[in-house]
Amino acid sequence: MALIIPAIDLQNGEAVRLYKGDYSKKTVYSSDPAGLAQRFQEMGARYLHVVDLDGAKAGSAVNTAAISKIRESLNIPMQVGGGIRNAETVSLYLDGVKVDRVILGTVAAKNPDFAREMIDKHSARRIAAGVDVRDGKVATAGWFEDSGVNYLEFIDRLKRLGVEYAIVTDISRDGTLTSPNWAMYEQIEGINVIVSGGVASDADIDKSAGYYGVIVGKAFYEGRIDLEKCLKKG
Repeated sequence: MALIIPAIDLQNGEAVRLYKGDYSKKTVYSSDPAGLAQRFQEMGARYLHVVDLDGAKAGSAVNTAAISKIRESLNIPMQVGGGIRNAETVSLYLDGVKVDRVILGTVAAKNPDFAREMIDKHSARRIAAGVDVRDGKVATAGWFEDSGVNYLEFIDRLKRLGVEYAIVTDISRDGTLTSPNWAMYEQIEGINVIVSGGVASDADIDKSAGYYGVIVGKAFYEGRIDLEKCLKKG
């Protein structure tokens, strides 16, 4: 069974979900992200995924206060992504906020040497890569830019850099409840894949069994899956 990782996406300090990464198509699910995180922990979650949506758009950490509050409320590990594009922000989260893993997306695509430096400094266990895919190509800058790089080529590059964990998202499925793009994931080898985008049912969680992890967001918020039951099964 893949590691089931509940997701909290932050915008203006609130837990929200976007539709296909569109910032104008959001639904607010909680004004208390720390309380929501505690609820996930009480259900039996063993890891938490947090994204600073404002940070991803701005290119710098924005929702640090909310993320710090989430970290303080939890005993389980958590990973954070969104706007982490320099060594200072990496250290802010790993050493200051004390999160367990940071996700490098845009900077890993644009400056691979930086990703290698961060792995050398902090270890591959604490530095993951975000691979956000639109039409087979890697998107960056909060999904607003197209790098033109094929996702498999990018993942091969990440492996050579020493990256061991990749959160792979098909943007066209994100927030749609239409099931993940399994054909895309089947092409990936040699890295711990965390499936992200489109999870809609218990069946999708079962199908993710061959991967390292699976992120659950909107399916929980919309009552499409019994997350506590899935977590106990896992």
